Amino acid sequence: MASTTSADLGPIRLHILSESVLRRANQNLRTNPTPTSGGIALNIGRYRFQQAHPYTRVCLIASRPVRVSTGSGCCGGVSTPSSLAVLRRTSLETAGLLRTSAGPRSRRPTENTRCPALEVPLQAKMAYKLTFIAVLFCSVASGLAQQGGSECLKANAKSCGECIQAGPNCGWCTNLDFLQEGKPTSARCDDIATLKSKGCKESEIENPRGSQRMRENKPLTNRSKDTAEKLKPEDITQVQPQKMELKLRSGEPQTFALKFKRAEDYPIDLYYLMDLSFSMKDDLENVKSLGTALMSEMKKITSDFRIGFGSFVEKTVMPYISTTPAKLLNPCTSEQNCTSPFSYKNVLNLTNDGSLFNELVGKQHISGNLDSPEGGFDAIMQVAVCGEQIGWRNVTRLLVFSTDAGFHFAGDGKLGGIVLPNDGKCHLENNMYTMSHYYDYPSIAHLVQKLSENNIQTIFAITEEFQPVYKELKNLIPKSAVGTLSSNSSNVIHLIIDSYNSLSSEVILENSKLPEGVTISYKSFCKNGVNGTGENGRKCANISIGDEVQFEISITAHKCPKKGQDETIKIKLLGFTEEVEVTLQFICECDCQNIGIPNSADCFNGNGTFECGACRCNEGRIGRICECRTDEVNSDNMDAFCRKDNASEICSNNGECICGQCVCKERENPDEIYSGKFCECDNFNCDRSNGLICGGNGVCECRVCKCNPNFTRSACDCSLDTTSCIATNGQICNGRGTCDCGRCKCTDPKFQGATCELCQTCPGVCAEHKECVQCKAFNKGEKKDVCDQECKHFNTTIVESRDKLPQPGQADALTHCKEKDADDCWFYFTYSVNGTNEVVVHVVDKPECPSGPDIIPIVAGVVAGIVLIGLALLLIWKLLMIIHDRREFAKFEKEKSNAKWDTGENPIYKSAVTTVVNPKYEGK
Repeated sequence: MASTTSADLGPIRLHILSESVLRRANQNLRTNPTPTSGGIALNIGRYRFQQAHPYTRVCLIASRPVRVSTGSGCCGGVSTPSSLAVLRRTSLETAGLLRTSAGPRSRRPTENTRCPALEVPLQAKMAYKLTFIAVLFCSVASGLAQQGGSECLKANAKSCGECIQAGPNCGWCTNLDFLQEGKPTSARCDDIATLKSKGCKESEIENPRGSQRMRENKPLTNRSKDTAEKLKPEDITQVQPQKMELKLRSGEPQTFALKFKRAEDYPIDLYYLMDLSFSMKDDLENVKSLGTALMSEMKKITSDFRIGFGSFVEKTVMPYISTTPAKLLNPCTSEQNCTSPFSYKNVLNLTNDGSLFNELVGKQHISGNLDSPEGGFDAIMQVAVCGEQIGWRNVTRLLVFSTDAGFHFAGDGKLGGIVLPNDGKCHLENNMYTMSHYYDYPSIAHLVQKLSENNIQTIFAITEEFQPVYKELKNLIPKSAVGTLSSNSSNVIHLIIDSYNSLSSEVILENSKLPEGVTISYKSFCKNGVNGTGENGRKCANISIGDEVQFEISITAHKCPKKGQDETIKIKLLGFTEEVEVTLQFICECDCQNIGIPNSADCFNGNGTFECGACRCNEGRIGRICECRTDEVNSDNMDAFCRKDNASEICSNNGECICGQCVCKERENPDEIYSGKFCECDNFNCDRSNGLICGGNGVCECRVCKCNPNFTRSACDCSLDTTSCIATNGQICNGRGTCDCGRCKCTDPKFQGATCELCQTCPGVCAEHKECVQCKAFNKGEKKDVCDQECKHFNTTIVESRDKLPQPGQADALTHCKEKDADDCWFYFTYSVNGTNEVVVHVVDKPECPSGPDIIPIVAGVVAGIVLIGLALLLIWKLLMIIHDRREFAKFEKEKSNAKWDTGENPIYKSAVTTVVNPKYEGK
């Protein structure tokens, strides 16, 4: 037994195996046998990928090291199913199909090593599934590979920096001798696999990759409310990391993880903003004691709680309020004592003194206005932007907005002659908003921006009547909630607690404005295995105190910024003051450009910078080595050097003439190449067979096929191998034809088939040897008298029954026969030829002859049939007559019942009564 070698080749790159390359590899196997290398089998997991189905693409895919077994005593010497193509290692390497990275050195096991590839059965059903999956992967991979290659080529990069910006898979070859004749400088830019296949070493390929670095990564805070240690708000960490630095290459995403853990006993600032129009009179009475009661409830959540108070009514211009002097002093009726109308007033800065809240709120009075909507948006804007005056800290910020009416928004100020848009700035003087008559109401989008910038979460405490309006508003303002306020605000504490729990249990990520050409995507990993992508990847819900969730953030640059400077973006959680600062650095140039030689002598006497193996020409110069001025490019003198044999076409119409040299065009398909001094050659315009260039059995060089060994003709579609013409008897075409291009051409027109084995007009084996069998076995038939002369080569064996005849598989070329003799008897025999070309016939000893008819049963049957038929006819006649009689009788009965007799009077009968009428009687 030959030894078997097993080698761990490391990760194998994905390659496409088409019918043509497999055929080429197989042909190399037949024409270049080597005793030291047998078959090759690729084992991926439990299965063996060797299949090469015609007209499909099959690929070898491995994300981990693949075991390759070779050896003529193993896979190479064992007969495998016809659907498997066993390829020798050298065949794959010669065909350019097998590429491996450096791996451990091969080791040679003992003689008893078995071939694992042949010990794993490949069931038919699983084989079909694997083939389908492989073809599907190949289709996708092939498309991606071609797309990537064309992406790099389409960029027409003139420098390494331009090349790496074309796509994440593009590389730049710095080898000085890489470019072939007629190739432009941009040909140095291609996908990595293609550059390697063209002979550029990995060490000579510029392919910088992106990276990431954590600049600040403080751990998440773990503490409980009951601990003695009280941390400052700035010392509590709920988001990790805090600062990141990413180096981005075009098209290559950089992904990092962001963790969030909701800290226990986190400080809270709550500002209560109340509508003091007349309809809120009864609500004010309940709010006056809100401070201490709310303090008591919030202490259950956090030990660091502060509360503030503000109020609003409406803009102090017509038609929102009455501007008569009396109404400006008291906008209510004479029986009511109301304060003067105002837009917004900060009554109490944020404080931890609940009794002070009760005291100041208790001094407030109701005011009034004319229209139903209120000016609450002006107040919300001032609360959001006047952080210093309100006293906001960098903690959880809550704004409770309490009203029983709708709201004015941007554009409504025109009713009062106010057209200037709200500037979004603080205008508080003596805690009063002084510019309500000058600036319009803010828009909803403007409010959303300012609330988000200042990390304020809004709670709308609204009466039942206006719930639908504010629920629609809530959908537009992130991190906001709506609660139903009772008619007198008696439930305001429970409303605030419930809304806070709802808001704090949801985390939503938001990022600042991205630089041009930069995109960001999110993926969330929330509680209970709930994951989200897209817009849902920004948020997690149902987060309790102490819960930790994680987000996966991917940032991708699709081009370099114009200035090439670093950019900074911020990612924050809505409603929280903490944020992640991400610094973006863009990879726009290759490392080799840093060591370029300006005004290099290699660039035509200093007309360019020699960097990364090529010249980057100075302004006004062009050419591979900057040998031409731009005003010389289209001159006729230069074009003359680009015409072959003084032809009219420049560069054979397949390229451009630059500085007197042809620069060939790049095709959409990177595998199709123009070449030659005048771009007169290509590798895709050769003769084809079965849709394949050179039939898949050769290489197209300058529009002429160079066939592999054992193939000939212009399209390499004629195989000189006669294996397919060998018949089962070992003869070529059964001795009845010649083998032409791997197919039998039968010389006798009566024969046809793959090996000239079929003859439609020839008698069969059974009919041909029928007479010899009869004379040898039964001593009768036409050859009875000449049996010893013409049938002496028959070796006849008599058997008792048909079951004793040899069955298929017991003898070579076995044929079962059934023939009829002159007495109309059937006899059965088998015909076969053994290994020594002797005819072996087995015959059943007794023919099956048909027996004569039995007369008595036939006559009895005929008589019985006639009698039965007669009886049946009589019965049918009798039945018909009965039916007819019954119908006639029924008809008679019907006519009898319908008969009527006339009752006319006697014509000679006279009545005995005479009636006389008085003619004079007038009826009086």
